[in-house]
Amino acid sequence: MASEYPVLLPKLGESIVSATVVHWLKKEGDLVREDEPLVEVATDKVNSEIPAPCAGRLTELCVPEGREVQVGEMLAKIEQANVVGEEMAIPPRIAPSHLERPGETAGSLQATTYLSPAVLSLAAERGIGTEELRRISGSGEGGRLTKKDLEAYLSQRTSVQSLPRSCAGATGVRRPAASSPPGGEGIEVRKMSPLRKMIADNMVRSFFTAPHASIFAEADVTALQQQIQQKKGSFEAAHSAKLSITTTVVYALSRIARKYPLLNSEVHEDRVYIKHYVNLGIAVSVEEGVMVPVIRNCDNASLPEIAQALASLAHKARHSQLQPSDAAGGTITLTNYGMSGIQMGLPILRYPEVSILGVGALQKKPVVIEDRIEVRLMLPLSLTFDHRVFDGMYACEALAQLVSLVQSLEIA
Repeated sequence: MASEYPVLLPKLGESIVSATVVHWLKKEGDLVREDEPLVEVATDKVNSEIPAPCAGRLTELCVPEGREVQVGEMLAKIEQANVVGEEMAIPPRIAPSHLERPGETAGSLQATTYLSPAVLSLAAERGIGTEELRRISGSGEGGRLTKKDLEAYLSQRTSVQSLPRSCAGATGVRRPAASSPPGGEGIEVRKMSPLRKMIADNMVRSFFTAPHASIFAEADVTALQQQIQQKKGSFEAAHSAKLSITTTVVYALSRIARKYPLLNSEVHEDRVYIKHYVNLGIAVSVEEGVMVPVIRNCDNASLPEIAQALASLAHKARHSQLQPSDAAGGTITLTNYGMSGIQMGLPILRYPEVSILGVGALQKKPVVIEDRIEVRLMLPLSLTFDHRVFDGMYACEALAQLVSLVQSLEIA
């Protein structure tokens, strides 16, 4: 007798709660082997292939390409049976531990996993459907929707609906304007890729959840650059990795994040979660967007180890070899827009992280030193932070210490 088992979207990382179906690798009716890739999905961090949890016949694809699904939601169904005369015999299945009861539906799994009874009860009382719930930003652990989030959403919606049409736009409450997308001759329409859409969603969530503040400084890296030029050949020969300004700034930032732990934290509702380890994410430009692979325990890594990790992650990103584990668990991020010649920028936080360091392009500048003017090599830095977690003075002290460490760094 055949048994039907669900294929559920697994958890792809510590802070990842959803993914977009990019491409089905199998079609309905196909025979699949256990661990054979079924579908490619995309998050805002990385693309992944979801394997078959068992051998069998793919009876139903539950999610079309291009649709976003939550962790634990059903992607497909596989019928496990012994097939005679086909290209393979499907062996008896041992249910993977991560699956729930065979009869459990995607909706019930999602509800019990991510929505509390209080949220479900209030949503049912006010007529809020599943799709509308998914669009509400959550402030709970892992982005979970809390009752306070739903109450705030309902309060805002009620306020907007109660306003006269003529004055709805004159308040602090935003009301979506009725408009049609542009069209006609001379306009090209491109649909966002799944990766671009995931990045866009996360950026919007970050921008409207965390009050961003930014400060700026310049580091005099004249002496540091001279060290790099003198030692880069022997360094690369000894460690098979390049020595650069970026390498040294990553090293310095990981030490400062340990000294100023609020930089290396998350905030959920009224609690700040301080990480006593530094997993430093490095923004890497790839086709269709930016990936942020992570150097784990970066605060305990030496300068050569950091250089090797940067080289490895950059290679993986360029060749589309990043795995979900490479981009998971970041605690603070560095983005180097200076590689494109730009001197200064205001990066958006990678929610739920609370700090991101921007590194600008090196520039020679006349600098007053005591009673003389010298041409020095200056490195612009910007620190953007979540103002809910710490104030400007804390950020200023941290950035000043970072500048000092970069300027005084001695390369062995």
